[in-house]
Amino acid sequence: MPKSNELPKAYNPREVEQRLYDWWEAQGFFAPQIDSSKKPFVVVIPPPNVTGELHHGHAMFVTFEDLLIRWHRMKGEPTLWLPGTDHAGIATQNVVEKAVAKQGKTRQQLGREKFVEIVWEWKAEYGGIITAQIRRLGASVDWTRERFTMDAQLSRAVREAFVRLYKKGLIYRGPRLVNWCPRDETAISDLEVEHEETQGKLYYVKYPLEDGSGFITVATTRPETMLGDTAVAVNPNDARYKNLIGRTAILPELGRKIPIIADESVAMEFGTGAVKVTPAHDPTDYELGTRHNLAFINVMNTDASINENGGVYAGLDRFVAREKLVSDLRRDGLLEKIEEHTLSLGHCQRCHAIVEPLISTQWFVKMQPLAEPAIEAVRSGEIKIVPERLNKIYFQWMDASHIRDWCISRQLWWGHRIPVWYCENGHMTCETTDPTRCAQCDSTNLHQDEDVLDTWFSSGLWPFSTLGWPDETQDLKYLYPTSVLETGYDILFFWVARMIMMGIEFTGKVPFDTVYLHGLMRHSDGSKMSKSNFRVGDNPLNVIAEYSSDALRFFILTSSSPGNDVRMNLDKVADARNFANKIWNAARFVLANLGDTPESLNHPFTQRPNLSLADRWILSRQGGLVNTINRLFEEFRFNEAAQEIYHFLWDEYCDWYIEASKVTLNGEDEAAKQNTRGVLVQVLDQSLRLLHPMMPFVTEEIWQHLPHEGPSLMVAEWPRGGQPTNENAEKDFERVMSIVRAIRNARSEFNVEPARRIPAIIAASEHRDSLETQREVLAFLARLNPEQLEIHAKLEPKPEQAYALVVEDLEIYLPLAAMIDLEREKARIAKEVDKARAELVRSEKMLDSDFAQKAPAEVVQREREKLASTRERVAKLEEQLNALNGAR
Repeated sequence: MPKSNELPKAYNPREVEQRLYDWWEAQGFFAPQIDSSKKPFVVVIPPPNVTGELHHGHAMFVTFEDLLIRWHRMKGEPTLWLPGTDHAGIATQNVVEKAVAKQGKTRQQLGREKFVEIVWEWKAEYGGIITAQIRRLGASVDWTRERFTMDAQLSRAVREAFVRLYKKGLIYRGPRLVNWCPRDETAISDLEVEHEETQGKLYYVKYPLEDGSGFITVATTRPETMLGDTAVAVNPNDARYKNLIGRTAILPELGRKIPIIADESVAMEFGTGAVKVTPAHDPTDYELGTRHNLAFINVMNTDASINENGGVYAGLDRFVAREKLVSDLRRDGLLEKIEEHTLSLGHCQRCHAIVEPLISTQWFVKMQPLAEPAIEAVRSGEIKIVPERLNKIYFQWMDASHIRDWCISRQLWWGHRIPVWYCENGHMTCETTDPTRCAQCDSTNLHQDEDVLDTWFSSGLWPFSTLGWPDETQDLKYLYPTSVLETGYDILFFWVARMIMMGIEFTGKVPFDTVYLHGLMRHSDGSKMSKSNFRVGDNPLNVIAEYSSDALRFFILTSSSPGNDVRMNLDKVADARNFANKIWNAARFVLANLGDTPESLNHPFTQRPNLSLADRWILSRQGGLVNTINRLFEEFRFNEAAQEIYHFLWDEYCDWYIEASKVTLNGEDEAAKQNTRGVLVQVLDQSLRLLHPMMPFVTEEIWQHLPHEGPSLMVAEWPRGGQPTNENAEKDFERVMSIVRAIRNARSEFNVEPARRIPAIIAASEHRDSLETQREVLAFLARLNPEQLEIHAKLEPKPEQAYALVVEDLEIYLPLAAMIDLEREKARIAKEVDKARAELVRSEKMLDSDFAQKAPAEVVQREREKLASTRERVAKLEEQLNALNGAR
């Protein structure tokens, strides 16, 4: 990188960020420096969908993972952050089908082979968009190891995993209730179902009793599914229905006889307390039907039209059937009433069609045998989950009483095809290579299963398939198990738990030792970000273009604690941008004051003699900062670490040390100047190292202009813990700061012009000698007249006509006549007191009148808040007036 002692006046992230990223990548800094004598630090990226556009979920995982990677890289560890993308079966197929439709064709018309060929062409053309966008966030991943879930190597790993599980009896095929998308005509996972609060209706339907003695009324939100009812259920403790349990009802419109059963799962307070039971179309009813050995009647086709089991409604779309059925019930006097009802309705994440629970023959993985060792890995501490409170959720999901077998088949064409072949005799053959004969009857007439595997199956193998498994590659031997798995808490079960199960099953080792779970990004009002509720700050690329990648990253870090959601706040992103500008301007000051021999400023300066108090104070404060940041990083408390370095650089280094350094730099002592220059450089250098994992671009750009060794801040040495601190220097300089703050506050209260130098008298007790050495610093920072600054051990008598301040055990007197026209200031404040008191009386009278009863509550509350504020103002003004009247 070209070096110069001059930084441009303004920091331009648009010019810097892309240039630096390209340079880092070209230099090979992202690749691990393999050293078999050192334990590597490895993170695998949560593979984003190949169809994807950058969203805040990506921004969050990139921010946290890049922090971890840059930190460990600077610590000198062989560090790998492995990138890649997911083939995203249903999402990608949807995108390509839409493109094909624009040409007037369907995938069925093209045929499977041609359609898959087109998908691969699409992937080649558009598949790199998401990775290019992730680069904009500064992700220092090793692009030479980039993987794709349908690469040849990973596809081989997927088939190997399936075959092993199948032959072990952990994979089976059979009819079960699944989430079904009628538009894509495929089973989908729970994660692919988005539940939305929807205003619907509750239909009260009367089911005639078989003996003609009356009716039992049930309430339902989906009347079309009653065509598949095989029972009516009530709670056994519900006194209203005790005499009906065991009797028979008649299913309206179809005339099917169905039993009235009792089950404690029925909520007595919902609707009428009696519910229809449709085992083939409702998860709760499925369990209930299994317990009571009820018939399972599927009444829907794969496109959600009614099938032949629906009687006269066969062939109708589900919602058309609903309208006709409701009309028929009303006609026959069996519709008691309809109520408005809010319900949570599941939609397909990709196409937004309303999902139907449907009985379908699918492939499943038996989860309990895989879950047991995965539970023990977390319980024993072999894997640590951050935050620890999410252990409870993990255990609940994985518990044998809760976990369900995993539906792994999808009725798609894009994905890993199920490696099972059927012969004409119905036998199944499952092998890692395509068979030519049936394993049971030796038939050569074979056809492969049409379904593909759930995308989560291949991504469950991600930590080890990307390193060469099932082969014993050098990468697998050295880099596995990985170190930290970082992702959102919302996929703890869907991805993280499955990786743990698969890792233990296929490698005998846990896939990582730590799981760090971040929260979700929400709008500033707490609502969920979505395409239908899109706002300007929802797109990270827009935020980066406006504020910079560093600013977005730093906002995420300072606003996020493990497992907690974050609210997007562009004001805070702007604050982070301002922080970068603050550091930039501080660096410009440092560079402008390096002197003629900047190469002589190599640190450390900690042990140099004759350092000023300010020098010793800032070096001690930074030593403490290094220790704190190392501890917080080790504890994954990144938000606290970000806040610590923010306050150190902004409040201590910029606002105090740089200002204090001007006294020395503007003086005549050349040795002191060189010391201070060295401390300025050393503290800035070390601070940039600490900040680099959080804000990589601005820190690298500044560091390249400072005196330094090595090619890049990215591979510079990380500041080690155990740094020395100087308690006495910190106490002495903090006393100076307290004095300056007190004087600045007094100047502000009395409206003293900023440029005006004022006198001060300090009774410093035993601190007189140490404060005397800081005379110039006190005078400069507090805008005092050096010739009128008196520092005594004691003062007898006390000064007259002076404003008194007490700081710790010191007394400070500011002669008022030198600051203000005393009588004029008294008159001004007295006038303000009278005005404020009048406002106070007016407000009190208003609130004592009938105004408080008649006015809107929010108006009354505003008036009360105004009254409280006025009282505070009166008290403050009276305090100032009393101080002036009693000033010595």
